[in-house]
Amino acid sequence: MDFYLIEQDGPTLRFPVNPQELTIQREKLFETVNIMSLGEVDFPNPGEKVQEITFSSFFPVEYDSSYCQYASIPDPEEAMAQLEKWAKGQKPVRFIIGGTKINILVTVTANPLIIRGGEPGDIYFDLTLRTWREVKVRTAAELKTTESVTVTTTPVMAARPDLKPTPKIYTIKSGDCLWSIAQRELGDGSRWGEIYELNKDAIGKKPELIYSGTELRMPA
Repeated sequence: MDFYLIEQDGPTLRFPVNPQELTIQREKLFETVNIMSLGEVDFPNPGEKVQEITFSSFFPVEYDSSYCQYASIPDPEEAMAQLEKWAKGQKPVRFIIGGTKINILVTVTANPLIIRGGEPGDIYFDLTLRTWREVKVRTAAELKTTESVTVTTTPVMAARPDLKPTPKIYTIKSGDCLWSIAQRELGDGSRWGEIYELNKDAIGKKPELIYSGTELRMPA
């Protein structure tokens, strides 16, 4: 049973030491699972959505086959720095527990650091992961358009539908990148290249440099 955090088009962190237990908060209940005695098992029950996962472990400075999952363990300080980067960035990363149905997008929301005396170099941590939920906010103008209804009593001929799709326009906001725009608007961050191809003239030669207020045509 292996524990992973994976950033799309970014680094992968495989935890070298499995936690002794982990706590799963679902929509209506908490469940604490003892990893050491449980072995490989499907955690979520049907119909229950995981909201939060918490567990404690540590990054050892030296490999020990009695508790390490693999030999090429990461440097403890570098591993903690990556966790802190994810926690500050609040971008979704994928959390996977091998041999279970846990394979979800999460944000790292808590990452307290614990250094214990007598174990130089080892870094202990408590980790909290929350299920990633994308929130789309509708503007007042959109709500007004949706709610308004026009009633007419005069028979009119139906207009011939325009079969040519009108491209959707997205205006870049502060903090956006092409990956996040593709994830939010198209449901797949890996489609950022399609957005760039449609908007090379507006973006320029460097897709990583985009500016607030720039209007982008979105793929159909």
